Amino acid sequence: MNAPAALAHLTPEIALREVPDAAIAALKSRFGANCSTAMAVRTQHGRDESSFDAPPPAAVVFAECTQDVADAVKLASEYSVPVIPFGVGSSLEGHLLAVQGGISIDLQRMNKVLSVNADDLTVTVQPGVTRKQLNEEIKSTGLFFPIDPGADASIGGMTATRASGTNAVRYGTMRENVLGLEVVTAAGEVIRTGTRAKKSSAGYDLTRLMVGSEGTLGVVTEITLRIYPLPEAVSAAICSFPSIEAAVRTTIQIIQLGVPIARVELIDVNAVRMVNAYAKLGLREEPMLLMEFHGSPAGVKEQAETVQEIASEHGGNAFEWASTPEERTRLWTARHNSYFAAVQSRPGCRVISTDTCVPISRLADCLLESVAETDASGIPYFLVGHVGDGNFHFGYLIDPNIPEERVKAEKLNHDLVSRALSLEGTCTGEHGVGLHKMDFLITEAGAGAVDMMRTIKRALDPKNIMNPGKIFSW
Repeated sequence: MNAPAALAHLTPEIALREVPDAAIAALKSRFGANCSTAMAVRTQHGRDESSFDAPPPAAVVFAECTQDVADAVKLASEYSVPVIPFGVGSSLEGHLLAVQGGISIDLQRMNKVLSVNADDLTVTVQPGVTRKQLNEEIKSTGLFFPIDPGADASIGGMTATRASGTNAVRYGTMRENVLGLEVVTAAGEVIRTGTRAKKSSAGYDLTRLMVGSEGTLGVVTEITLRIYPLPEAVSAAICSFPSIEAAVRTTIQIIQLGVPIARVELIDVNAVRMVNAYAKLGLREEPMLLMEFHGSPAGVKEQAETVQEIASEHGGNAFEWASTPEERTRLWTARHNSYFAAVQSRPGCRVISTDTCVPISRLADCLLESVAETDASGIPYFLVGHVGDGNFHFGYLIDPNIPEERVKAEKLNHDLVSRALSLEGTCTGEHGVGLHKMDFLITEAGAGAVDMMRTIKRALDPKNIMNPGKIFSW
């Protein structure tokens, strides 16, 4: 498989649809002060962390319950007005942009943990709950929710994009950890999918259909999740390597030997340098793996010793171990601050982020060639990756006032995706398609599969009001 011949989406396609004055009046009548048309509010809800720009939505509705969402969507359907769900605005792929106009439904006030069923290892939350909030609220039960995309994203947004992150190598992605949903459909009806049971064979798997649908099939208003016992023992380590290749070969060997590592993250020398400047960490400025081990004290010790031995064979050195929460937090600060550190390293820049994922056996083939190509380009960049599951991210730091830089960065992304697809990988491991990956989807999935997606979309959303212009064209 190859990527499209032309560069994809240098700028988003803007096709604004009219939002009648009567629609705004109806929303203001229903929601009062919870419906805003103030430019500052609209602008805030018309931007995410992507490198794209688009006009802001015509209005923002602040939903406080499922009925609010249902009423807003019913009014939008009556006037054929687009609806864009909004969580915390941390999307990297343009999911929140009102490329066809419409209204933004802000779900941040729907931020309650509704029930914790510790005996069944499940929890039910509203979509505005963030992952950090959830873990803070359930920590007294001895349980935790492991999906960690880095940003303190909302659970609703993580569900919509089928997010994963640093713990996915052991605990899976949102796909494996969402048991059931409450969803407001394009007609404004409220439906439930799935149950708290561990498994079910009852009909179509509508939960999986909605997880990863990026707001194009409905608005998620309630999520039931798997949660896990806090590990008896946790140990974290960082290890520096003489080259990216040495770090990648170490990772491949760890995974292929079946070491049950919880996290293994790659940070390249550029990212380490940026984080050092941003957070004053003083880390050794070489390619680095950040690792974490979960289990019994004996199991964690055995895992760590095995990994240290493997890393030493590939030139790994300067191991630094941490077993207390404070020490682990310090070590993981490097990974979680990498995006913001990179942005600060070039004031005024915008980040074009990649999200390829390949089978673990092809990780070195894809990554090393891409690093060489990016180094030769002269574009400032950083590289981080959840390399334990073959997923990695280049962040190209472009000056938005220099169009040639965007073209060069998009060419790098285009070639990277082409390489990943040729190795039986994917254009997006966790960020979702949004606007940026649309032209790659048809190449990856095939025209027949995308046509089936369109058929589902048209059946469930015949007026094309649910986050239109994302994933694929109508």
